[in-house]
Amino acid sequence: MMRRSRVTLRFALVVLVATVSGWTVMGQAPLPLRGQPPQPAQGGRGRGQAPAASNLPANPVVSPVAAVSAEVTGPGEMFPSLMALPAGDDLAHFRYETKEYVVSGTANGQPYRTRIVVRKPSDASRFSGLVLAESMHPSGNAWMFHFTHRYTMSSGHIGLEIVTSTPAPFVEFNGARYKDMKVEQGQASEIIAQVGALIRSARPGNPLAGLPLRKMVLAGTSASAGVLINYLPAHMVYRLPDMKPIYDGFLPTSNGANIRQIDVPMIQVPTTTEAMRGNVPTRQDGDAPGDQFRVYEFPGMPHLDTRDVAAFRPNPCKYPITMFPMSASMSVALHHLLEWIDKGTDPPRADRILVDRNTANDGSLMALDEFGNPRGGIRTPYVDVPVVRYGVPNEGAVPPTPNTVPWVALRGEAGINQLCGLTGYEIAMSPEQLRKLYTTKQGYVAKVRQRLDELTTQGWSLPVYREQILADAAKVNF
Repeated sequence: MMRRSRVTLRFALVVLVATVSGWTVMGQAPLPLRGQPPQPAQGGRGRGQAPAASNLPANPVVSPVAAVSAEVTGPGEMFPSLMALPAGDDLAHFRYETKEYVVSGTANGQPYRTRIVVRKPSDASRFSGLVLAESMHPSGNAWMFHFTHRYTMSSGHIGLEIVTSTPAPFVEFNGARYKDMKVEQGQASEIIAQVGALIRSARPGNPLAGLPLRKMVLAGTSASAGVLINYLPAHMVYRLPDMKPIYDGFLPTSNGANIRQIDVPMIQVPTTTEAMRGNVPTRQDGDAPGDQFRVYEFPGMPHLDTRDVAAFRPNPCKYPITMFPMSASMSVALHHLLEWIDKGTDPPRADRILVDRNTANDGSLMALDEFGNPRGGIRTPYVDVPVVRYGVPNEGAVPPTPNTVPWVALRGEAGINQLCGLTGYEIAMSPEQLRKLYTTKQGYVAKVRQRLDELTTQGWSLPVYREQILADAAKVNF
């Protein structure tokens, strides 16, 4: 049955691999406005291409510092840039609070006025001293906080979200609260530097004033990874008053570009979607000063999460959406980056997903194992003790499945097709296959536990996700 399923989808995979590149651009586009079709990504920001012209200094300088307002509490509701998390795994469970501020200044010769959001422990004594900053994805989400929320909040890290894209969705959501927002093309990098300088400063009004901040990283996924990559030239010239870097490390994810060398550590996380396209970095890992770099690839992890994104309920895609725990893998990368910059602990090196660039053998540019899952990369129990075949990309259901969640519904049928093209699917093995591989459910769960113990010892699985992984194994029906 598994072999028959592989053959059934093979033609679709060969065709779709040629179009995922276009779908990725759609995933980087701004959140559609009501009554308007989805807009394409602007300025190539999501793909690491050059943004609108920005006049950077020729030599390193002390960065200007953004001005900041008091906490914004109204009028009306705050724009909700963090999708709903399950009860028991949300901000309330981890006793986190969300605060919004207006920041302003001059960037690329023009004034800007935008917002930042701070997500932090309500008990300041729980703050770890580490900050995860990100440019809000133009689709309207703080994806990096979302993707790592359990690890981030259980560790006491602070999330800092910076809006660097068009404010139009904010104004539409609540004009009274956001009508004065203004962000132009070419301002993103300087805004990121100036906000970072504010957070690292002793300026009055700093939202983190009085907290023992030690290190701060800038992360991004897909389009916001493109914003991060475009920021790197500014990173090399805009500095703190002691001329040290504003950001101590970088985490670009869902991106396969070859990224320039910089003076602080970086971990890049392409997904299986990038590997499926053959769009993976060739840059090698490094440990030398100016080349502290790792690439972490997790077989089965798609470009866009569907397990923890409630907007994909009901499933608008043709095939069953993947339940691969993207957060458990993204958090591994974030953890190793934070240990690298905070404690000087060199992160482990990892094999990369094997790319054979041959669709004739299995319909994929990747090398697949006998179960149809990618070979190589950072292994997990989900591919080493498999019960499903993970595939990318998915596609929109035919006929379309009604989905009234605004984040999905606003995009229309074409937009849903493109969103599904950024996600993955999973095809379950039959009970006969499971019994042939593992004999009994107890035997399968024992193998998962053994492999999980090995990966935890090796640093490839975090204890905070252990119960989730074992619970997934317990749900498998033999």
